[in-house]
Amino acid sequence: MAEAERIQQELRQRLDLDDCVDVAPRLVAGVDVSYHKDSPRIVAAAVVIDLADGAEVESAVVPGQVSFPYVPGLLAFREVPILLTALGRLDHQPEVVVCDGYGVAHPRRFGLACHLGVLTGLPTFGVAKTPFVGAYDEPGTRRGDWSPLREGDEVLGRVLRTQTDVKPVFVSVGHRTSLDLATTITLDLSRRYRLPEVIRRADFLSRQALR
Repeated sequence: MAEAERIQQELRQRLDLDDCVDVAPRLVAGVDVSYHKDSPRIVAAAVVIDLADGAEVESAVVPGQVSFPYVPGLLAFREVPILLTALGRLDHQPEVVVCDGYGVAHPRRFGLACHLGVLTGLPTFGVAKTPFVGAYDEPGTRRGDWSPLREGDEVLGRVLRTQTDVKPVFVSVGHRTSLDLATTITLDLSRRYRLPEVIRRADFLSRQALR
């Protein structure tokens, strides 16, 4: 585990927290990995959606096997290799990738979205269902309300209400994007449900393939 943490710290030196998305993105990918409860089988899915109309452009589903133990804070070492394969099978290169997990809202400020972003060079951010690190005040109850996720004076992300009177999600930047853009895209992708549609779809496809 010490070696994995060392690699994480090395890769973190390549992290770019500047917003490199010059124009409003159109093709956004969501990625997720599902695990078989009784075997080492896993399946990764990558789904591309056109933000202009919400239509699914394409998807890729990749089966595999777990090759790294479950260790909190080191999830990327389980998921990034197979996610890279799934992204590599897409015919359309996404302009932004949304991960089911964390970006800089991570104990070493290098979560799954950061790791995947550095290795692909793509703008990335994470949307999580629960907080991992940091403290926050509950945001307002209306869709679009948010509050900062902080650790001391450091802002790690936003606690964002994607649906009125529904539990918020936790948005954090990964690589080459901004928190404002991540927030906007998350809301654009969450018109009907709490979680962004690209993540919901990737989760569905990966679970379906495990059956």
